[in-house]
Amino acid sequence: MNAAFSPRNLALTTVGLTMAIFMQVLDSTIANVAVPTIAGNLGGSAQQGTWVITAFTVSMAISLPLTGWMSRRFGEVKLFIAATMAFTVMSLLCGTARSMGMLIVFRALQGFVAGPMYPVTQSLMIAIFPPQKRAMALALISMIAVVAPIAGPILGGWITDDYAWPWIFFINVPIGIFACLVAWAQMRHKPEQTERRPMDYVGLATLVLGVGALQILLDTGNDEDWFSSNMIVGLAIVSAISIAIFLVWELTEEHPIVNLRIFRHRNFTVGTIAYTFAYGAFFGGGLLVPLWLQTQMGYTALWSGLAVAPLGIFPILLAPLIGKYSHLFELRSLASVALLVFGGVFFARSAFNIDVDFEHVAFLQLLQGLGISLFFMPLLTILLSDLAGHEIAEGSGMATFMRTLGGSFAVSITTYLWNHRAIVHHAQLAEKFAPSSPETQQVVQTLGGGNVQSAMAKLDMLITQQSFQIAFNEIFLALALTLVAMIVLIWFAKPPFFKAVASPAAPAAPAEH
Repeated sequence: MNAAFSPRNLALTTVGLTMAIFMQVLDSTIANVAVPTIAGNLGGSAQQGTWVITAFTVSMAISLPLTGWMSRRFGEVKLFIAATMAFTVMSLLCGTARSMGMLIVFRALQGFVAGPMYPVTQSLMIAIFPPQKRAMALALISMIAVVAPIAGPILGGWITDDYAWPWIFFINVPIGIFACLVAWAQMRHKPEQTERRPMDYVGLATLVLGVGALQILLDTGNDEDWFSSNMIVGLAIVSAISIAIFLVWELTEEHPIVNLRIFRHRNFTVGTIAYTFAYGAFFGGGLLVPLWLQTQMGYTALWSGLAVAPLGIFPILLAPLIGKYSHLFELRSLASVALLVFGGVFFARSAFNIDVDFEHVAFLQLLQGLGISLFFMPLLTILLSDLAGHEIAEGSGMATFMRTLGGSFAVSITTYLWNHRAIVHHAQLAEKFAPSSPETQQVVQTLGGGNVQSAMAKLDMLITQQSFQIAFNEIFLALALTLVAMIVLIWFAKPPFFKAVASPAAPAAPAEH
């Protein structure tokens, strides 16, 4: 039984597993700030540079739903070691790439092998920890999911500026080798049941086409002006048809490559929906804050990073305590409190103005970190709670896939709406400043001191800044309402919630408090 297995050195095994997923999650953001430098050094265009990021996210989105099939076919330990080693090799190849084409291919392969790493690690952590400490394992993984994306741009910028961009990939090599050696030494004797099933080629093909087209659409939609672009329309048609065929096929296929039947579990369905929407709000808002600071508030990349960095303080400090004492609380209540804090921060941001100072921005980031630290572990526990032991890896993979897709949707929607609403507000505000009106002439006199052209330019700049600020506030109000709505949804989950966490191989469950 998996529940009886324990590695010889639990602490060392935990370090190896968590270092691997920290490396994997970090790589989803570490290259973002280095894209202009990479494109310049390799002779690529800015558009090609964005594919360094897009290729990774598209490939990872495709492979995430395949985690369950791969873990059943090869076993979780072998899958973890193979994926981590392949990720390490691809990192090395990314750092040695000598053209943009080579780098994009290697990043796509790196993203594909990265997909299973997070959900399989989550399943392995549940399996190797004793029942009373498995919530702590989930809290630790949740902390990494929050902290690593924040650290990525900061670390990537420092390495690119002070060393050279290939080192943002080379640093993965020793980490990956260490994680593989630890996993092999500590867990190679872990009993696992594998099964050989016929390959579902139709499911695989429609998954690749549907998810790949959808992810490319989301990543490039803003640059292509959405549905005014024939490419975006084509991608939308391909994605819609492929996903429709995929859903019908997988629900009727005897041996599906993605087990959609896990959505028959009430807690998994409720928890995954709440997890997806709440993470989407977190990710979309998390992108918008530094973008707003740099484009509208005059912050440098460094000061923008420092302003958002306090988000990771509470998750780091509270992860051990939340994991240790979470069983004393009703998890729906804990998640509700987290969402109230989280939503309250977003409501506060919806009242920002262009005079807000650094301390206020940083304090709200710190407070948001408190909400996040209380949120991820309860939601992960709830959505895994009614899955059988063999379903945990595929459930975790599906939840991570939905979370990733939710984040992609949120980024595309928030950036589009921010720009679109700013244009609308700019037109509305500009109507109030007709050049011939006495009020406008007075403002022009104040701003330009007689130089009409200079004054009108300053006035337009102020209107633009104010327009983006109003749009920023509107978006955070909408995100706050979304978070509050998730509180209602969470209460449709049904206890007990520690069933799967208590024993991934058996249905034994301690009482829910």
